[in-house]
Amino acid sequence: MTENYTTNENKQLELLTDLYEFTMAQAYFQSEMFAPATFSLFIRDYPPNRGYFISAGLESVLDYLEQVHYTEDDLDYLASTGLFSDDFLHFLGNLRFSGDVHAIPEGRLFFKDEPIVEVTAPIIEGQLMESFVINAINLQVTLATKVSRCVHAARGRNVVDFSLRRTQGIDAGLKLARAGYIAGLAGTSNVLAGKIYRIPVSGTMAHSFITSFKEETDAFRAYAAAFGDETVLLIDTYDTVTGAEKAIEVAREMRQNGRRLKGVRLDSGDMTQLSKQVRKLMDEAGFADVKIFVSGGFDEFKISDSLANGAAIDAFGVGTKMGVSADSPYTDIAYKLVQYDGRPVLKLSSGKKTLVAEKQVFRIKDHRRLVNDIISVRDDEAEGEILLKPVMKDGRRLQPPEALTDIRQRFEGEFSRLGDDVKAIENPAEFMVEISPELEKLQDKVVHRVIEKELGES
Repeated sequence: MTENYTTNENKQLELLTDLYEFTMAQAYFQSEMFAPATFSLFIRDYPPNRGYFISAGLESVLDYLEQVHYTEDDLDYLASTGLFSDDFLHFLGNLRFSGDVHAIPEGRLFFKDEPIVEVTAPIIEGQLMESFVINAINLQVTLATKVSRCVHAARGRNVVDFSLRRTQGIDAGLKLARAGYIAGLAGTSNVLAGKIYRIPVSGTMAHSFITSFKEETDAFRAYAAAFGDETVLLIDTYDTVTGAEKAIEVAREMRQNGRRLKGVRLDSGDMTQLSKQVRKLMDEAGFADVKIFVSGGFDEFKISDSLANGAAIDAFGVGTKMGVSADSPYTDIAYKLVQYDGRPVLKLSSGKKTLVAEKQVFRIKDHRRLVNDIISVRDDEAEGEILLKPVMKDGRRLQPPEALTDIRQRFEGEFSRLGDDVKAIENPAEFMVEISPELEKLQDKVVHRVIEKELGES
């Protein structure tokens, strides 16, 4: 399901691009370069402590490609820069995306150097799409991968998104909830994301609710009266242990009225030690079914450390560090021309070399695990599962949008087969990705051609 929110800034996204996309497009236009081109989107290397990525953001890309067009207002603005000719602007006014897209479906794992999306279209169309495609995929891949690490570290305990207020803007807050749900979040505090994406919503109370009452116990009773069996009490406003004792008092009152306290939440202090103390108090009082939720500065590293030290935590509310992927907020993602008018092309810059031609990724696996991937040319008939699927033809989707629950199940199934050494929170092993003999041969041929033609070496 796609967004239906609007603000003055994002009613139209066609100009959400870098200026050089338009300057190149005009130069292509004036040079009468309209032949098909293939652009490949990939990530060059892993950020720190990452051993895999999760495909996410494709829906945003397909939505954009289907609706992209330049309005009179857009063209007037471009004209006002003094950079563009009238005939080029007239051309833009009639432009619609008419190309084909192959992509790794959302929820699949992929690895460095593997094409996530390949766009084949007249070169001007493919070029103009670059900035949006990179932006949409980079954000959601980064966030989905971060969330999956938090969920993995939680060892089966629920992880809920509490990140909205500190994500980098409205769209990032929504996309975190969406990408995170794919990667295993139990829910989100973001109500708009819940509405748009049909994601479970979750939340309790803030400290302001507690301090607005004269007594902490009065706040607990008021909340319990309002929410009954869904009551989760925030117990650390003044003192966590004392708050737990007051929560037990309210839990007893609820029990007498045929209701039950669902849980308590801790948001500060030594969560590991405090959770043990609260668990002991609850168990001794006969409330072993009361869950302990925690929030406050958690990420995969803190979750892992807490559980390794025996924390009695049932679920995690994870906010800022997850919502901005604090330890690794971006990927080295690139969208590069790999073929023009049937001619394979590449970049030879040091540290930024590219793989030529339209490609395919083949995944080798057995019944229990993922074994390795092979990057090859598009028309190869190698063994293994084909990862890059046709998702758009002549500018139109080939299938309707998938349900998030289906994408989530796809991820869960694949992630369960990834080796624990690659999933490791710190210093993960590198999954094996090979280049096929066919692609290697074509790559060498093009490299030699470029060296001879462009560098004058034989």
